[in-house]
Amino acid sequence: MKSRIFMYLFIFSVLLIIFQYVNSKSIIDEYEKDIKTYKSNIADFENEQTLLNDKIFDLSNFSINGNEEAFTYFEDQGINADELILKLKDGLLEMNAHKGIDHPIIPYASMTESRIIIDQIRILNHKWILTSFTDGKHSGELFINYEVNNKGELEYKLTDYFLYPIS
Repeated sequence: MKSRIFMYLFIFSVLLIIFQYVNSKSIIDEYEKDIKTYKSNIADFENEQTLLNDKIFDLSNFSINGNEEAFTYFEDQGINADELILKLKDGLLEMNAHKGIDHPIIPYASMTESRIIIDQIRILNHKWILTSFTDGKHSGELFINYEVNNKGELEYKLTDYFLYPIS
């Protein structure tokens, strides 16, 4: 009788060990599969990050923020470049609040019911600004020269402009 009980206990123990082995093996295989997926995702994200960093570098080439010479130019004149950048943008955006039909710097009149406004501004260096404008339907770009006069005031001069054709 004792031997049968030991035999049944032994068989039960073997079955229990086999069950645990199979269950653990499937869990480990699932974890390994997840780890491979995550490693693949990490590699994809690292490649995407590299591409985005390259794009940021390319975009910063024609921006005052990446232009040390432009900052040095302002520092040599005793002008705080960060404050000037804000003044430049504010000055152009304040022109959007003009009274009347004609915009102070955009040479086109609105061809829709809405006003024509400057919507994007990119300060290229210590002399040039590139802006885009729109009236909601029509859009274009302006190339503006700027300088700080002896009184510390900003002077804008429209150099070139164009209006995109409607397609």
